[in-house]
Amino acid sequence: MRLLHTSDWHLGRSFHRVGLLDAQAAYLDHLVATVREREVDAVLVAGDIYDRAVPPLAAVDLFDRALHRLADAGVATVMISGNHDSARRLGVGAGLIRLAGIHLRTDPAGCATPVILTDRHGDVALYGLPYLEPALVRDELNAARTGHEAVLAAAMDRVRADLAERTPGTRSVVLAHAFVAGGEPSDSERDITVGGVAAVPAGIFSGVDYVALGHLHGSQALTERVRYSGSPLAYSFSEAAHRKTMWLIDLGPAGEIAAERIDCPVPRRLARIRGPLATLLEDPALERHEESWVEATLTDPVRPAEPMARLTARFPHTLSLVFEPERTTADPLASYAQRLKGRTDQQIAEDFVAHVRGGAGPDAAERDVISGAIDDVRVDAGANEVAR
Repeated sequence: MRLLHTSDWHLGRSFHRVGLLDAQAAYLDHLVATVREREVDAVLVAGDIYDRAVPPLAAVDLFDRALHRLADAGVATVMISGNHDSARRLGVGAGLIRLAGIHLRTDPAGCATPVILTDRHGDVALYGLPYLEPALVRDELNAARTGHEAVLAAAMDRVRADLAERTPGTRSVVLAHAFVAGGEPSDSERDITVGGVAAVPAGIFSGVDYVALGHLHGSQALTERVRYSGSPLAYSFSEAAHRKTMWLIDLGPAGEIAAERIDCPVPRRLARIRGPLATLLEDPALERHEESWVEATLTDPVRPAEPMARLTARFPHTLSLVFEPERTTADPLASYAQRLKGRTDQQIAEDFVAHVRGGAGPDAAERDVISGAIDDVRVDAGANEVAR
């Protein structure tokens, strides 16, 4: 059976205030063409179909047209909601849409109810695990505790229990939207940390033939059977080095995997350039970036006059200007920035407590209070997104 694994469309998202709907439409044209040309049996969309809970109407229209075209192509499609989606809104009409071969999985309670497809070798069970916010689904899944690993483990226990009751030799595929350990993140994924831990081990998905992951925007294989497709477009300059692709997966009669990367259309390449303004304006080696979307980091010790106007004269598609003057290690501003770089919210909060106490950091109980407060803010933000 041939599967096309994609995720993280983020329909409606812009790139530094540049609209991407035309680029997203071109990607969906490419997706449908690939389905037809490569004779795909099922399309797997592993979450974050929209960029926010209440997407703009143009994004909804684009999604609607994509569904009609996939249905017209006669390909089965399985989609799950991601942490950017409103699961309730995305799931409206799922029962009717299913009649056209489009299967929306947005309710955690249905994670062990697979879509069954059949080829000449037998059945393939496709299980859709929508994004599982631990505090919101722990009770429903009877998870042992609150946390990403616990709720995903509970969901996978249900999947394996269902699979064990099916005909021997039934092959299995799981779609999930999560941060799995070993994955390489970028700056454009929304933080899903709970209790200071976001990543779950890949072994949590043991017992199935293929795991189609969404959430991280870089295409990557954690194991032969556990893969991220990544986003089809770049959504931050941290993705400048990404090769944007989909995975074409051939699932053999005994569950063996053959994988091929299918490149996605690139609307405009990204470039990150760095140095003094005069160097950026004169360096002939940067000529290749003159038609790229550019993030320029200026290292001049003093902010130069009219830097954006001067940059856009050479790089007309400059979208981001960062000022990072080169400083000595003795400079207090440099040392402060260095202390913050790469630190988590928890670490920064604990540093603040130590600062106001004259060096005495929080004890274990106080660290738990800080961690709980940070988690509550994230859960409230997620619940507000769903409510909207």
